Amino acid sequence: MTKYEAFSAQPSKELPQYPDDEIDLRELLATLWRGKWVVIATTILFAVAGVFYALSKPNIYQASVLLAPAQDEGGGRGISGQLGGLASLAGISLGNGGDNQTVMAKEVLQSYAFLRDFIDRHELAFPLMATEAWDMESERWVVNRQVFNPETREWLTNEKGESLIPTDWDMVKKFRESHLSLSSNKETGMVTLSIKSQSPPAAAYWAGKMVHDINEYMREQDVQEAEARITYLEDKLSETNISGMQQVFYQLIESETRTVMLANAQDEYIFRTVDPAFVPQEKVGPKRALIVALATTLGLMFATLILFIRLVLNTGKATQ
Repeated sequence: MTKYEAFSAQPSKELPQYPDDEIDLRELLATLWRGKWVVIATTILFAVAGVFYALSKPNIYQASVLLAPAQDEGGGRGISGQLGGLASLAGISLGNGGDNQTVMAKEVLQSYAFLRDFIDRHELAFPLMATEAWDMESERWVVNRQVFNPETREWLTNEKGESLIPTDWDMVKKFRESHLSLSSNKETGMVTLSIKSQSPPAAAYWAGKMVHDINEYMREQDVQEAEARITYLEDKLSETNISGMQQVFYQLIESETRTVMLANAQDEYIFRTVDPAFVPQEKVGPKRALIVALATTLGLMFATLILFIRLVLNTGKATQ
């Protein structure tokens, strides 16, 4: 017997047969049809829940201010740029012009320190953290009485006896995430500052105050820095007897004095208002139709998933 005949004489091993786990599309459609009432009921339930959720959310209004960087026409920062070389001889820096000032102002607007002072200055702790909605008829805030007592004007305590007075961090975080929005147009350099609130008057008021406060803040910073440089230059002037260096110091002192004068003379120091904030008449949120549509779609998907899982389980049991 040859090797081939001996090999062919051995009993062949049959390959194991695996059950067919694939689900027929017709079977899936049939399952969906049999469970159509489950799909309909679940979808309606989710849709109704979406409607109630959408209606429970208060209206949100947005007020926006269109701003342009204030241009210095022969003013302090322009003179500082021209005398930058002379300033370097004295060992001081006069800055890089209005562009850097605008960039810095935009960062300051979103900084923790500025927003904390802004909230404290305008007493925004109550509308930020102790209100539920805005009553359009009475034009008053609807107070959350579980947090704040409007009669005594006091913050309440929780079940553990801890005071519900909001921290600065909580207020700044909420203002950043829920109210403040800042965008820039790179082509035109315009800046749009937007404030969202449940109260249309509050949104417009806060937006206008933010523009005013950032201009005042940057003005005070520049005046303080210029006055400090004037003091420094005057000290250096008294220490030198070289007429050439004295002339340099006189020019720098004149430049810094002009910076202080122009800063105090300009109402809109960093940002010039192109389009002021008006009390909004139309809400920007919530998008209730979108919420209901998403809830309905989620209900349909959830019901379909349940039927699909049931079909897979039944198919697995049938093949065992």
